[in-house]
Amino acid sequence: MAFIDYYKTLGIDKTASQDEIKKAYRKLARKYHPDLNPNDKEANKLFQQINEANEALSDPEKRKKYDEYGENWKHADQYEQAKQSRSQQHSYQGSQNPFGGAGSGAYTAEDFGGGDFSEFFESMFGRSGGRQNRTDIKYKGQDYQAELKLNLTDAYKTHKQTLTVNGKNLRITIPAGIADGQVIKLGGQGGPGKNGGPNGDLYITFNIAEHPVFKRLNNDLYANQELDLYTAVLGGEVTTATFDGKVKLKVPAGTQNGTKVRLKNKGFPLYKKDGEFGNLFITYTIKIPTQLTEKQKELFKELQNLDQK
Repeated sequence: MAFIDYYKTLGIDKTASQDEIKKAYRKLARKYHPDLNPNDKEANKLFQQINEANEALSDPEKRKKYDEYGENWKHADQYEQAKQSRSQQHSYQGSQNPFGGAGSGAYTAEDFGGGDFSEFFESMFGRSGGRQNRTDIKYKGQDYQAELKLNLTDAYKTHKQTLTVNGKNLRITIPAGIADGQVIKLGGQGGPGKNGGPNGDLYITFNIAEHPVFKRLNNDLYANQELDLYTAVLGGEVTTATFDGKVKLKVPAGTQNGTKVRLKNKGFPLYKKDGEFGNLFITYTIKIPTQLTEKQKELFKELQNLDQK
């Protein structure tokens, strides 16, 4: 079995943080995605390798197994079970381990002559206790990773989209309120299992683009609203946009620049909570008039003089 260095595949160090792994995967996945390279077999091959590396390194438990067992990390559980079973069948003196060495610790394929992992199982059960046929061991299929880009309008409402993964079209429902960077799992939509084992799973990461007007923070939305000077000073009404329409707001006299008002339940929908929304926060920015006429300037000076008395 050829060893694949997942860290090298993603172009990162073995000390990379989970955030660095995520960023490296996203960058490479975008570059080699099949939708952007439809007739490039080499790009498709690299995309699969990137997904495989991300599957192992993005999950702390899987990453730990990979760091310990290398290319055999998917069989780590069977390895440990086999080792425990072998230990129960035989008793040994002192700290001698059942594989010919002293002491204890982690084992990799190199500890067994660099052979295939299945050879280890044959050597384990080929002696006393009977031989276990490796075709009896069921293996789960490979998990797939995919990324789906949405705009904020799409994320605001529940809708369906078709996603193509490894040449297979999947029609999925995306619940309203999905968050940027959120990952959902579709069970059984990954690679096929081996020897009757279950299929792998599909993990979809959502990438939501920024909106030109509204800024989203968790389930709240933020936006700015211009006020003319006269409305700010004298009070009045202003029509402002929300994500699902327009509303009129009463502006108190003497409203200051930067004043923030909250519109309850006018924010973003809560994920999988029908009818529940965050809040919308509107910040007023007062527009100072320019290109004043001589008459307007005189009136402002008169107001200034009155204020100074």
